Formats: sequence, C-alpha cells, structure tokens
Amino acid sequence: MRHRRAGVHLSRPTAHRKALFSNLVAALFTNERIRTTDAKAKETRRLAERTITWARRLGDVLTKKAERRSPEESARVVHAVRMARRIVRDRTAVSKLFSEIGPRYLARRGGYTRIVKIGQRPGDAAPMSLLELIPDGAPAAAEPQGKGGDKPEKGAGKAKDQGQKASAKAGKAPKAEAKDAGAGKKKDKPAAAKAESAAKAPAKKKSK
Repeated sequence: MRHRRAGVHLSRPTAHRKALFSNLVAALFTNERIRTTDAKAKETRRLAERTITWARRLGDVLTKKAERRSPEESARVVHAVRMARRIVRDRTAVSKLFSEIGPRYLARRGGYTRIVKIGQRPGDAAPMSLLELIPDGAPAAAEPQGKGGDKPEKGAGKAKDQGQKASAKAGKAPKAEAKDAGAGKKKDKPAAAKAESAAKAPAKKKSK
C-alpha cells in the first residue's frame, strides 16, 4: 500500500523522474504552455502551482527593487528562491517566476494553471493534454457560499406545492358543478314529459 506517498512513478528511477519534472516545470515557466501526456501534466501542475505559491506569498515585496528592500524582505526573497530552486533547476525560469509570473498572480489564491485535453498521440494512443498558465484577464473561480449564504426557506417549496394543488382543485370544481347541473337537467326532462302526457290524456277522453 502506498500510504502517504504522493506523486507518480512513471516507471522511472527517482533521479530520472525528478529531472523530468524539473525540466517540465521550467519549460512551463519559460514558454507558459507545454504539450505532454495526461499523467505528466497532472503531476507537473501540482509542482508548478506549489512553486508559484512560493513567489506569490512574497506579496508587494516582488514589486520593489532589490535596492529598496529591507534586510528582512531580502531574506524572505532569498528563502523563497531557494525553495523554488528545489524543484526548478533552471536559473532563467526561476528569474522569470519571481519577476513576471509571481506578480501576475498576486490577487489569485491558487489555480494558476489549466489542463486542456487534446486527444490521443499517434502511435501508442496515449492521452495528450495542453498544460498552460492562466492569462492575466481570466476571472477567478467563484467562492462557494457558506452557511450564511442565502438559501430558500424549507417551507417555501411546500407552500408553493400546496398553492398549486389548491388552484388545480379550484379549476376542477366548476367543471364538476357543470356536470351536476347537466345531470339535473337530464333528470328533469323525463318528469316534464310525463306531466305533458298526463295533461293531454284527459283532454282526449272528454272529446269522445
């Protein structure tokens, strides 16, 4: 069982696997878009977003020039760069991370990348994906409403159902009354016919 062991093996030794993902993350920061398999894209996204978070946590320190930073701020930057260098070995990619990518996502808390599936690779039919950084103008994901959010009242739905049932019954009532009235008219016709026949019978006898 692989308890507490995150990540994928990809049938590679440890050194090869670390070098592979380091190069993929560096390529993503440099080109802002890479094309790879689904398994590699998902693992690269996990490492890339963790690395971007190290730069984003510096906040406004990234926008200051190196000469204007206090000793504490410079120490924070050095620590963040060293943590990012644990994953990305390319100095150019790390420099772009702290100068361009980090300030770009200061207002975004997570979700810096996206994966777009682009079909299968010819030859072995491996599922391929496009891993890219989110553009500047992309809207952030909407936060789910908590317990204090507006929710419909529990009795509102029941009240609506009862109102609909009452209106349906009210619509059926006139029809029932009309049927009863029609039935009464049909019953009255034989009685009227009998009365007319009874009135005509004595008149015929008198004429005889």
